Amino acid sequence: MAKKLETRFQTRQYMLSKDFEIYYYNDHTLSKVELHSHDYYEFYFFLEGNVSIQIGEALYPVKFGDVMLIPPQVPHCPIIHNTDIPYRRFVFWISQDYCRHLCRISTDYFYLMEYVQKHQKYLFHNDRITFNSLQSQITRLIEEMGGNRFGKHTQISLYVNELILHLNRLVYEKHMPSKKVPEISLCQNLIRYIENHIEQDLSLELLAREFFVSKYHIAHVFKDNLGMSIHQHITKKRLELCRDAILSDMSITQAYQTFGFGDYSSFYRAFKKEYGISPRDFKDMQTVTYD
Repeated sequence: MAKKLETRFQTRQYMLSKDFEIYYYNDHTLSKVELHSHDYYEFYFFLEGNVSIQIGEALYPVKFGDVMLIPPQVPHCPIIHNTDIPYRRFVFWISQDYCRHLCRISTDYFYLMEYVQKHQKYLFHNDRITFNSLQSQITRLIEEMGGNRFGKHTQISLYVNELILHLNRLVYEKHMPSKKVPEISLCQNLIRYIENHIEQDLSLELLAREFFVSKYHIAHVFKDNLGMSIHQHITKKRLELCRDAILSDMSITQAYQTFGFGDYSSFYRAFKKEYGISPRDFKDMQTVTYD
């Protein structure tokens, strides 16, 4: 997890924002947190650590991939069993007012909150693929909140609403088997992962390790669903990003190096094959067009 996303742990148990807040914590030492409650919903997304969460009198051991929802006014606290392993998690706070706002849009946003309060079931386990998808959404949200791009606040709201709906859908499909629809496919998770790591190594071997499936299975699933190889898809996405970057006046060298092309010759061949023109001629053409 990128260091730039990390927040120093704070004992504050109230929100500064009226709607939502989200943090990534990575603690190697953590002083005892007393049993407490608050007036907003609190989500935990667990990444690592030898930790249990106490809710009332009950103790819930947690592990990678677990998601926990603590409703308002429910007493809880973390119990750190040892600090040999860092305690890493995302913490997402969302106000009751914002939940009511979403519920007025659609009651689909509120299924999970009602389920937790009705059944007093706070902990939900997830497999690695499902949790990786959640983690990608959360990372994208934190990065947007820390940025300063045009439309930032609108995009943040869209990301938050998407995350909440995704969580509701996951829990609904686990507990309504008679109405269960297929979970997000491996192909969709791969596409999301590729989009979020487009500048990094995206070899079949790495993706196979990340998703715990064989590289042959990944290749087969991708070809069947998209009609192209995973290599073709990655190249196409990288070329689109390079093209847009060049249009935004980024240098050709910086563009191909930023978006995952190992050398200029491979970038040149791929660009010319895709767009029928060399990168240099494409850049010159845009300069002529706008001058």
